[in-house]
Amino acid sequence: MNQDPGYQVGMPAFAGGNAPAAPKPIDQLPRLASQTTAENPWPVSVLSQKFHVAVEKWPAAWICGQITEINTRRAGSAYLTVRDDFEDVAISVSGWRDFARKAAAFRQGDRVVVHGKADIWIKQTRLSFIGDDIRKLGSGGGLKEQIDELRRKLKGEGLFDADRKIPLPEFPSCIGLICAPQARAEGDVITNVNLRWPSVRFKVVHAHVQGPQCPPDIVAAIRMLDADPDVDVIIVARGGGAFEDLIGFSDESVVRAAAACATPIVSAIGHEDDWTLIDLAVDLRASTPTDAAKKVVPDVNEQWQLVTGAIERMRMRIESRVSNEMRLVDGYANRPSLTRPLTMLEPHQRFIDDARRRMDIGLRRITDDASLTIEKLHASLTALSPQSTLDRGYAVVQTADGHVIDDPVAVSAGDPITVTLKHGPLNATVS
Repeated sequence: MNQDPGYQVGMPAFAGGNAPAAPKPIDQLPRLASQTTAENPWPVSVLSQKFHVAVEKWPAAWICGQITEINTRRAGSAYLTVRDDFEDVAISVSGWRDFARKAAAFRQGDRVVVHGKADIWIKQTRLSFIGDDIRKLGSGGGLKEQIDELRRKLKGEGLFDADRKIPLPEFPSCIGLICAPQARAEGDVITNVNLRWPSVRFKVVHAHVQGPQCPPDIVAAIRMLDADPDVDVIIVARGGGAFEDLIGFSDESVVRAAAACATPIVSAIGHEDDWTLIDLAVDLRASTPTDAAKKVVPDVNEQWQLVTGAIERMRMRIESRVSNEMRLVDGYANRPSLTRPLTMLEPHQRFIDDARRRMDIGLRRITDDASLTIEKLHASLTALSPQSTLDRGYAVVQTADGHVIDDPVAVSAGDPITVTLKHGPLNATVS
């Protein structure tokens, strides 16, 4: 930090409006600020050096306030932002070695007293406070305590319950974006979304993202986009900042508006370590605006790989199914029943031939038995036939009307009669 006052770091005075060719020696520059002129000004580095020399004479002091930001990730160093308990004023505090070791035990929101000395960072002429001791006054306090109290209240009402969360659409076609005008967060979201899913449209609503106008602007923007039927998902985005810069996103009206939003809503406030109450009420919290873009839309390349993989798997399954069916058809086609279809009829033909043979034998047997019976009946009938009697020389005498005469008294002399002999009838008259 310290720099030799005699070192020629300044730019020389302008001569005739031309750019200086070389640094002007320090002894040729005005010694006092009142001696500077437009033709012979101090270079910025000289003014910064004079600030540093002046601040270096200030005595060490104890300061108190609330930690709004703290970074102790790098070993042996600590960087804090300490905010006044009552005024909207903050200062950067940094320290090393023992101070860094002590600061590692503190968290955002802690009220502390810090001992140290003011210093100027010459590179940017920035005032800071180099700490050498830090002590805790008590957890919470000020804004942090108020936010914790509001968080407990809203949690008790169920505004942060998991069953209130709405799942994000898998393939949104229109995204509502709430951010500050010309903010880097807007470019981060839109650029990363377009890289991942170019077909998405945006409806951007600009709003204040810090200060007293922040809460009403954010509430109005959420309600406006929630009422728009074209918007599939809403992103509330803001870049990083100090604790007090993000306080508007912990306002009760903002949290309630986010919880009541029927459209899926995503918060992307600050950096990964920054937390606000809106993060608890929204459907999904993203660590950064870039992270929100990655979570809201799929990656077109990944989706194309999924589709390509699915098509390939379907093709393989179809080819496997067709191959199996072709092998099955080939198996059927090579069966004897198809190569020699008449073989299918051979068993039935044998059955029919067998049946015909058995039927022929049975019919012949039945016919023979019937013929034998007829012959027997014919012999019996022949033996009992009147013709047989006639053949032996007997005759049958009948009246003219056909009645057989078996008694001579049944006729009178002169009655006509018929006498049937072996070879035929004979007409006669009774005498």
